[in-house]
Amino acid sequence: MTVIKSAKQVIAVVRWNFLGFFQNPRIIITFLFSFILCFFLSDKAMMVAEYYDSSMQAFEPFIWTFGDATSILLCSLLLILLFIDLPKLSPFTPYMLLRMKKSRWMLAQFFYILFVTVLYMGYVFLITSLLCIKKTFIGNIWSKTAALLAYSQMGRELSIPSTVKVMESTSPLSCSFQIMLLLVCYALSLSFFMLYFQMKIGKKAAIAAGLFYSLCGFLLDPNILAKILHKEEYEMYVIRRITGWISPLNHATYGMHDFGYDVLPSIHQSCLIFCMILIVLASLSLHTLKKYNFTSFTGE
Repeated sequence: MTVIKSAKQVIAVVRWNFLGFFQNPRIIITFLFSFILCFFLSDKAMMVAEYYDSSMQAFEPFIWTFGDATSILLCSLLLILLFIDLPKLSPFTPYMLLRMKKSRWMLAQFFYILFVTVLYMGYVFLITSLLCIKKTFIGNIWSKTAALLAYSQMGRELSIPSTVKVMESTSPLSCSFQIMLLLVCYALSLSFFMLYFQMKIGKKAAIAAGLFYSLCGFLLDPNILAKILHKEEYEMYVIRRITGWISPLNHATYGMHDFGYDVLPSIHQSCLIFCMILIVLASLSLHTLKKYNFTSFTGE
């Protein structure tokens, strides 16, 4: 009975967090900006397919759009707008916390963030696929366009992450699933990072923390570091390996993983690191919640 009661309480808090979600102007604007972002980011791959009059596998537009660190960074900036009011606080919140354990309330926040993140990433996946639907096919094999981008310098020149090592190691379906998993893990870590600072200091600190988290990922990008340090690509091997392990954004980037050629984290290792980050942030948030000043909920 205790488990059932706990589950009902968690579900009730999650449902309460979703009240008015789809009528919120901020949410609508975020999804609208996401559509515009996907439109501009998928334009390069579509341009290649139209130029060579070749088809694409249905998942390839998503893979090429969000297999790149810059695209993930831009996508995550919209997540800051999406979770700017996390956690959802009102005079009703103390009532919920008095009737349930704080750990259950925190678990409900996790599920809320997870559901919203999956919904957002699913929307992004759908939009990138629909934008290129005229040139796509369903089969789970790499297309001629992917081969053109991977086996030539064209993909690198257009900043499209289609490489030989990816095509040799996985299929489009598996690749898109792994990219989606990494994006969700990164979004969860970013959201809980903002949640902790929101509860610890306030909303402005949460926004600053989200921007700082994204900025660190941007500055630890090997291509950005190469320009800052004035290094050639062959001189960046050690730095690329170090940043591949310490940067959350690089952990979320599919191309920054070990495919048997590099000493970089594997997909499983990145997911494990994200889980460790989430456990630490959730523990800190729960500790902060126990000392939270309840008058801030009511505005007194």
